[in-house]
Amino acid sequence: MPRFPKTEAEIVALAERLWRGLLDNNAVFPHPPVHPILIRIKTLTYRSRRGNFLAARAAAEAATTAKDEKLADLIDAMKPDLRYAENVTKFNDDKLKLIGWSGKKTKTPLTPPGQSRLLEAPKQGDGWLFLDWKPPADGGKAKAYKVQRRNRSAGAWKIVATAILSEITLVDQPEKPELEYRVVAVNKAGEGQPSNTVMVVL
Repeated sequence: MPRFPKTEAEIVALAERLWRGLLDNNAVFPHPPVHPILIRIKTLTYRSRRGNFLAARAAAEAATTAKDEKLADLIDAMKPDLRYAENVTKFNDDKLKLIGWSGKKTKTPLTPPGQSRLLEAPKQGDGWLFLDWKPPADGGKAKAYKVQRRNRSAGAWKIVATAILSEITLVDQPEKPELEYRVVAVNKAGEGQPSNTVMVVL
C-alpha cells in the first residue's frame, strides 16, 4: 500500500501529479472530494510562501553573520583594554570592578562527581539493551560514566562499558539470567556514588 510522503519536496511533487491526474482523467475520477483546481491553488500558495520563507531565511542568515562580525570586532577592541587594566591594577578586584571586570579567579580544586540519577532501561531486546540516566546533581562535573553489571543472584560488579554521554546501548549481553546494571560517574578527582540499579532479563 502506498505511503504518504514525508518530505516537503515529495509532498509537492505528489500534489502536482494529483491535481493534473484528476483533471486529465475526469472519466475515471468524476467526483473527487477536493476539486483538483483547489489543490492546484493550495500548491501555488505553498510555493509562494516557501519562496518568502527562503528569502527571509537568507536575510536572517546574512543579518546573523553581520551581527557576529560586529561582535567579534567589539571583543577584539575590548580585550586589550581589559588586559591593560589588569596589568595597571595588578589584578586588584576592587579597582577592576570600577570597569565591570574582576581579577584572576582563584582556582577551586576539582571534586569527584556526585551520584548519577534515575537510571532506566527503557529499551531492550535479544542480547542488547539501551540505558539512560541523569548526570549527578552535585559534586564535580562528570567526564565519563562507568557502566557496571552483575548477576542478580550473586557476583561482583564489573565494568562492561564506558560512556561519555548519559546514555548507552550495550550489545552482546548475556541472555536468560537476571542481570543488574548501575552507573558510576567519574572525573580526574575520583568516582561518584553508584546510581540506582536496574534489573533486566534479556
